Amino acid sequence: MHKEELNMEKELFLENSYQTSCETFIEEINENKVILKQTVFYPTGGGQPFDTGILKQGKDEFKVVKVKREQGKIVHYLEDATILSVGEVTAQINWDRRYKLMKYHTLLHVIAGHLYNKFGALATSNEIYEDNRARIDIKFEGDVPEDYLAVMEKEIQQIIEEDHLISTRILPREEVENIPGSIKTVINLLPPSIQMIRLVAISDLDEQACGGTHVQSTKEIGSFSIDKIKNKGPNIKRMSITIAN
Repeated sequence: MHKEELNMEKELFLENSYQTSCETFIEEINENKVILKQTVFYPTGGGQPFDTGILKQGKDEFKVVKVKREQGKIVHYLEDATILSVGEVTAQINWDRRYKLMKYHTLLHVIAGHLYNKFGALATSNEIYEDNRARIDIKFEGDVPEDYLAVMEKEIQQIIEEDHLISTRILPREEVENIPGSIKTVINLLPPSIQMIRLVAISDLDEQACGGTHVQSTKEIGSFSIDKIKNKGPNIKRMSITIAN
């Protein structure tokens, strides 16, 4: 889903999705764009939107309105950086926004893992929107029985309620390439320069290369609904989903 080169020293969200703030140092300011030595802010990637929040320096607070990865660096766009200076700063994310995105990202993994295990289907793309909804495109090997589409939501909700644990690990690319299953398809798409791969696993249900943020267990996702299923090409179904809470 999100597949970037890893830099564990700077990207604290890779180690702990629940960390909401950190003490850090401003390395560069270019108009309203700021680069930090380390950050808790997630940049747009893998279908997951960026974090918002604030930078605190002394008594002043600066609103972070967008975060992007540019030329290998995470760039924080501020609403106004006029009086900000190079030096120490506290970075703090909007936790409510982050937590909602974490739940959606994990839900997309659950759906992709379940449909791969059941049909050998592969997730081809996904996107989480900022207005509390998401979509995922699934390519099936053949036609999916219409009667299954009617019960799919109930099956996935049951998996969520089983409370599967989510874990991460980092392995050399060569080792990951020997792991059977859908993960091999994803790894083949990564550039050869990426040699260390971060894997996100949902107990025995699914494991994928991913640089996104996730909840600790599926039960945190809560109730969800599949609002619409439509065809997007030969054997490709696009599912629009919403989390209730």
